[in-house]
Amino acid sequence: MQPHVFGTLPSGETIHRYTLTNRRGASLDVITLGGIVTALRVPDREGRLADVVLGFNQLEHYLAGHPYFGAITGRIAGRVTNGELLLEGRTLHLARNDGNNHLHGGRVGLDRRVWAAQPVTRANGDASLHLTYLSPDGENGYPGNVSIAVTYTLTAQNEFVIETEATTDCVTPLSLAHHSYFNLAGEGSGSVGQHFLQILADNYVPATAGMTLANQSASVASSAADLRKLQRLSDVMPRLFQAHGDLYLLRVPFANPPMQPTLAARVEEPNSGRVLAVFTDDSCLQFYTGAALDDSLTGKSGRTYGPHGGFCLECQGHPNAASRPEFGAILVRPSEPQRRRTIYAFSTQ
Repeated sequence: MQPHVFGTLPSGETIHRYTLTNRRGASLDVITLGGIVTALRVPDREGRLADVVLGFNQLEHYLAGHPYFGAITGRIAGRVTNGELLLEGRTLHLARNDGNNHLHGGRVGLDRRVWAAQPVTRANGDASLHLTYLSPDGENGYPGNVSIAVTYTLTAQNEFVIETEATTDCVTPLSLAHHSYFNLAGEGSGSVGQHFLQILADNYVPATAGMTLANQSASVASSAADLRKLQRLSDVMPRLFQAHGDLYLLRVPFANPPMQPTLAARVEEPNSGRVLAVFTDDSCLQFYTGAALDDSLTGKSGRTYGPHGGFCLECQGHPNAASRPEFGAILVRPSEPQRRRTIYAFSTQ
């Protein structure tokens, strides 16, 4: 796996692209800016490959600003209300970059950092890329020097596996998420309204008018958020608050993480036959419908990305779980490395 030059930052630093390929012909492109997945090509029921994630062909388009296409987000993924977080009795003041709120790690979050990359070949032949970044104490208001490693693997079974590991020199919150926008019909093919989605969660966290979380759990029963049975997205999205999507709780309060990633969501696209199953050991799943896409961005295919042109299934922790541990553990301590694993498994029917 050889690096290729993807572009050069204004600082003069080179951004490289790596391509992971499996024996079935599926492939994954990753750049060292933000660990961004710029392309993911998987087969349909006839074996024809298509790129199923939104993104760009040129670095300049990523630098110009985008809605976190394919990036590693954090230190905390999601919105932190007023940029304030309670950590063991003291208030953290995080950088505000979404009105009064802190979103996806701040103005220059992990999605805008340059990661060191090292190709790895697993014993079974699977191709991996190991990405590392040292987030210094005080970055965007977060305490502690945090060493973060993210490993992407493309398996022979067409699974995109994301493994994260973090260590710190003082207690600090950390909740990473991968932020690809998926369209199983192929990027640039229009709305995902004809996809069918199932989310295996009994509870969710309602959002406020400012799209921050209400800090309370609610049952999905009899609500628009109830996706426990497979449903067509064009039927679901008009019922959702601001057509946005919700944060789902994958475990009961104070439950220990599972030993292995468990099934959290399933998506089917009838025309191509592609199926996406999401497995994770994280505590929450943020579903996002791509409601804010507005045709202002032109993607790799030369077509614009309109409303609901891609959906996100972000496996993460609750943004405020540092002060509300019933939502799951997001604190990293010097003696306790944080490890998480998410699998986006592609198949056909």
